[in-house]
Parts: sequence; structure tokens; C-alpha cells
Amino acid sequence: MTRRREKAAQPVGTRRAAREFVFRALFEADRGDLPLDTVFTRAEGAMREGDDTYAPLSAEALTFAQELVRGLGQHRAEIDTTLRRTIRGWSFDQMAQTDLNVLRLATFEMLYTPEPHPPVIESAVRIARKFGGDDSGRFVNGVLAGLSRSLQTAGLQRPTGEDEPSGPGDEDRAPAGPTPE
Repeated sequence: MTRRREKAAQPVGTRRAAREFVFRALFEADRGDLPLDTVFTRAEGAMREGDDTYAPLSAEALTFAQELVRGLGQHRAEIDTTLRRTIRGWSFDQMAQTDLNVLRLATFEMLYTPEPHPPVIESAVRIARKFGGDDSGRFVNGVLAGLSRSLQTAGLQRPTGEDEPSGPGDEDRAPAGPTPE
């Protein structure tokens, strides 16, 4: 086996990789009108069997991904309501499915987890740029920055995490402002 394959086969332990994994399952579930947990379970099985469609996640990253899937399933209606209030001038039918699903994932984290907003926004922008259109990163950044400001104004802002230690594999947890375009 070449070094490249050996490196590729190593489990990825970042929260960013877990978010991307969940985003891909969420996108597939919405496109196929399938339950998210079913698609996620199938994707997890494919990953465990060595299917290179999905990057192998470490146990910690997979646990985080499972938490995201559970939360998205439990709070989908509230997430969509929040996004409808936040996004001006666009309906869900007009938006790219990629952008909408990136926004759903990040909105869940911003509303229901202790994750600081800046790294959540940064990860969402990266996923949008990777899988979306030319303006997806800018659009996602604008919507999520506005949501973060609204939550802060409403007193619902989570701690910024500046005093929280980052564990191994959590390089994207360190606070960093929203990505400038």
C-alpha cells in the first residue's frame, strides 16, 4: 500500500470532518426524500466498510456526527422556522439545496449546542464553498453572521469558548471571526 493510501485510510478526528459527513447525509436524505437517520446509518456502514466515498471518521468524530444527526432530527421544524425568519428575500424553494442544508446544520449547532459560533460559521462556509456554487460561501456566511448577531442581541448567544481548551482533533473549535469574503 502506498503512503497516500495509508494516510487516506487513517480516521479523521475533526469536528469539521464530522460536520461534512453529516452535511452529505443530510443532502442525500433531502434529495431522496428519505429519513436522515436511515441515510446516515447507510453512510456510516459504507464508511466502516472502507468505501472511499466517505472519509473515515475517528470514534470521537463519529460520536459528534451522531449527535448532530439526532439533534437535526429532533429540532428540524424549529431550525427551519429560525432560518425562515433570518433569511431575507429568499424562500427555501429558491435557495440551492446545498446552501440550505449547510445552513440547517450550522443553525442547529448555533441554537442547541455549546459550540462557539465563529468556528461553526467557519466550518459551514468551508462546506458551502466545497459543495456549493460560486456565491455559496458568501451567502452562508452572511446568513449565519446575521443569525449569530440576532442570537447575541436576544441574549441567546452561547459562550464564545475563548476560555475553553481545545482537545486533540478540534483545530476548528478555536474562536475565529466569520470568514470575510
